[in-house]
Amino acid sequence: MGLFNWTEKPASTLGQGGVIAPDERLPWPQTTVMGVQHVIAMFGATVLAPLLMGFDPNVAILMSGIGTLIFYFITGGKVPSYLGSSFAFIGVVIAASGYAGSGPNANLGVALGGIIACGVLYTLIGFVVQAIGTGWVERLMPPVVTGTVVAVIGLNLAAIPIKNMAPTGFDAWMQAITFVSVGLVAVYARGMVQRLLILVGLILASVVYAVLTNGLGLGKPIDFSGVANAAWFGMPSFAAPVFSAQAMLLIAPVAIILVAENLGHVKAVSAMTGRDLNPYLGKAFIGDGVATIVSGASGGTGVTTYAENIGVMAATKIYSTAMFVVAALIATVLGFSPKFGALIQTIPLAVMGGVSIVVFGLIAIAGAKIWVDNRVDFSDNRNLLVAAIPLILGTGDYTLKFGGFALGGIGTATFGAIVLYWLLGRGQKA
Repeated sequence: MGLFNWTEKPASTLGQGGVIAPDERLPWPQTTVMGVQHVIAMFGATVLAPLLMGFDPNVAILMSGIGTLIFYFITGGKVPSYLGSSFAFIGVVIAASGYAGSGPNANLGVALGGIIACGVLYTLIGFVVQAIGTGWVERLMPPVVTGTVVAVIGLNLAAIPIKNMAPTGFDAWMQAITFVSVGLVAVYARGMVQRLLILVGLILASVVYAVLTNGLGLGKPIDFSGVANAAWFGMPSFAAPVFSAQAMLLIAPVAIILVAENLGHVKAVSAMTGRDLNPYLGKAFIGDGVATIVSGASGGTGVTTYAENIGVMAATKIYSTAMFVVAALIATVLGFSPKFGALIQTIPLAVMGGVSIVVFGLIAIAGAKIWVDNRVDFSDNRNLLVAAIPLILGTGDYTLKFGGFALGGIGTATFGAIVLYWLLGRGQKA
């Protein structure tokens, strides 16, 4: 059996009322349209994450396409997923590189070395899962631990947009206009526009910003000269990694979060398709890990499977892996457009700050949702303390120093949640 088994079956169509399975596909014109929709679905978050870390968004888009192709081939085309920029890296990358929140990241190489270390660890976990199964992963990271770690990521980042991305009173008001715009789209829009709440809200707020600054002179105007001068096609700004032990030890544990994300996504797709994808879970980890290594080695962000694209599949009942190949190829082409990258760079800092408030808040709530969905019992003191202590460690950026190495808030919270769960569980029944 080859990698391209979906070509061996006749295509189905939604017009016939059928569900398109992972190993099936629509006719190529419809498959291409679906691929475009998946590019749109991943676009907002995949571009936003590198901007928040000072990475080149063109490289991130390019690596999302290449990473998705790597994932497709390693999983044998069996697991329908798109790989985009992971928000789990934001806090640790900022901590490791000292990024101030605006412009290119001056210590990008150090962050890239850490991302590669994370990818290596993630890949090794994938090989272990491939060899012995997934039970140990679920025991190591039960929902109370996973939800806590995810929530900590958002809470640890909270100070960045509020303290660093609104230097003036006008910028603070623009942040408010931005997150209100996103909220209005989320509640009152319908269909695909609602699914693109972050991207659409960002565009609306940018238009308001342009009217108030370029039109009325109330703040720093948007400079479009970079867009006009940029070429339509050209090489992205690739960067080389620098391997710092401190940065690697800080960023590598993000692999735990990526494992939790991928595990949840594979289980979700299995439930939607009615097919058991657990046998491919190890390969899914390996594919995501290798894609993260390749991205970090090129100047891109770490990548992860995207819930946005899983949401599109749930809405359309089309799970064909062929459309993700199309989406990946489109993203790869966009990555070689400097004009596209220059356009992204025109987004005002205050607008990015407003969007960041929403995104970081959603990350925190996603952690709480894991608790709710899995009915975590907080009347159990073990669960209560496993969640409560790491939340404060992460939010307050509790730091432990080991000689010249400092383990910051996200790291102490992640390891703290795991250690506390097992320490407080001694003597309890499994």
